[in-house]
Amino acid sequence: MDSEPDAPQAAGRLRCGAQARPFATAARKRQSGMARIVLVYNTERLGVAAPVDMARIQLNETGSALARLGHEVDIATSEIALQLGRQPIVMAERLRRVCLSRVRWDEYDVVETNFHQGWETLSRYRGVTHPFIIAKLGSVVGAEDMPGIYYFGRTRDRMFTIQREIHAGARHVTLLTRAAEDLWTGLFGPRDGHLLIPGAAPSQIPSRGPDPFPPREGIRVLFSGNIYHKSQPEANRVLVQKLNTLGKHLAPYGRTFFAGPGDTRRLDLRYVTNLGVVSYEASWQHMLHADVGIVVSAGSFMQNNESTKIYYYLRAGLPTVTESGFPNNHIVNESGLGFVTPSDDLEEMASRIVQAARMRWDRAAAMRYVLANHTWVVRAGVYDALIRSKFPAAPVVRATSRTF
Repeated sequence: MDSEPDAPQAAGRLRCGAQARPFATAARKRQSGMARIVLVYNTERLGVAAPVDMARIQLNETGSALARLGHEVDIATSEIALQLGRQPIVMAERLRRVCLSRVRWDEYDVVETNFHQGWETLSRYRGVTHPFIIAKLGSVVGAEDMPGIYYFGRTRDRMFTIQREIHAGARHVTLLTRAAEDLWTGLFGPRDGHLLIPGAAPSQIPSRGPDPFPPREGIRVLFSGNIYHKSQPEANRVLVQKLNTLGKHLAPYGRTFFAGPGDTRRLDLRYVTNLGVVSYEASWQHMLHADVGIVVSAGSFMQNNESTKIYYYLRAGLPTVTESGFPNNHIVNESGLGFVTPSDDLEEMASRIVQAARMRWDRAAAMRYVLANHTWVVRAGVYDALIRSKFPAAPVVRATSRTF
């Protein structure tokens, strides 16, 4: 559950049948009074309807939140179901998935791209001349390899080229941290249109269901998220090594579990149980039945990339122990549900994990904190305010948040 997915995708063919049409000079007049928004990520054909990666989960949550705020939202995909049929897939009121290659960009007031891949996809489908593009990024890379940013060589070069295109073509650039904004300004110069948005978790989560874990053997320590594949081999090596070390330290007290995507070949199964890639719904049951959620870092600090796991653990009321160095570590302290430990001191981290599992916490207070400050509706509210300032005819719709 991290903010930036693996590196930009390789170029591929246009999918969903017809050739994508370019942007038209005259935008279609809005009939409903609501802003029409299209969200763009990548050209994956599988796993779209029931995503397991955080990048696409974020895409769906953003679309859902904007729809609940009153906008008409389409998520453009290349999934097989849309290649076989021509009808959009209705996900909820005012929210659909549509075939990427059949999108007419001029029919939308706003285009939002997600991560570097989103801009790459929009460019391939000739949509980058749209006059109102919001480009959302999870990470910002430098012109050269630099400390705290774990993309290197050709991957980083490609991401940097995309950033330069975004700076030239997007109306607004959405970043997660002030450090990311400062880096962007240093690279490309000052600009209007930066948006800083808070990290987020859902307002509504599943109720606690059947226990998905093996029979209990002491405390349950959960790492739920991505440990990366070949595009980030160094990050994978460090994360796996840390999980193995923590698992060994914690073995006298309980069991460490990993659930998520990534290269798991070097996980030491003597100390870490690999639960594999699980559905989004199943991931909540892991968080609701674990004793402690953990966050480990690929390095001593992250220059601008948050850990989304922190928001999700806290939303589930799960005590959280994280290494220092993430820009959003302060959320753990503000919520009052966990500890931040020194980076690379895994003995200290293991000690804090055991302490967190044994303590009595005010979990309800932590969940209230997340609901007040870090939900997808709160995050989408930044977009909503901007869009309504540009398209004032859109009626205000108050989104409600039910809690479970």
